[in-house]
Amino acid sequence: MAQIKILPVTIGEIEMLVRISRSIFYESFHTLNTMANMNEYMDRAFNPQQLLSELNHPMSEFYFVKVDDAIAGYLKINRGDAQSDVYDTDSLEIERIYVDDEYQGRGLGAKLLEKAIERARHFGVRYIWLGVWEKNPGAQRFYERHGFQQFGSHGFRMGDEMQTDLLMKLDLQA
Repeated sequence: MAQIKILPVTIGEIEMLVRISRSIFYESFHTLNTMANMNEYMDRAFNPQQLLSELNHPMSEFYFVKVDDAIAGYLKINRGDAQSDVYDTDSLEIERIYVDDEYQGRGLGAKLLEKAIERARHFGVRYIWLGVWEKNPGAQRFYERHGFQQFGSHGFRMGDEMQTDLLMKLDLQA
């Protein structure tokens, strides 16, 4: 049986974080976006300096999910001023739950979500929120199965295209 661990990402693992971020993002979205837009976004969002800055932010946390010591994906959560859209001190944002295609279907996304909920409860926030691309119905269904409900939308720039993310939240007090 595979051993699954969720561990904080360290500064020494920044290159692995860059690689897995780019790889999973590409595999997940390249069929629905132009290569130019994909490259522009990945170069901006997943370069070592950007990810190191986010990793060092005191209100952001990154966690790798490992299967038998192989990195299978990661979680990024934000609080306070690190949040990307909703700046409520009573909320925690899940900015990314990324699981490599090779490890899909093993419940790793749910385990990362459980970690986010655990951290939200630790911080005593009322709710968790996230943005999910309107063209990603699988992710929308995943979050709905876990109790998230849509409460709005916002624009997301992908290269020269403005896309729409659906905003979803999970009330931790319900």
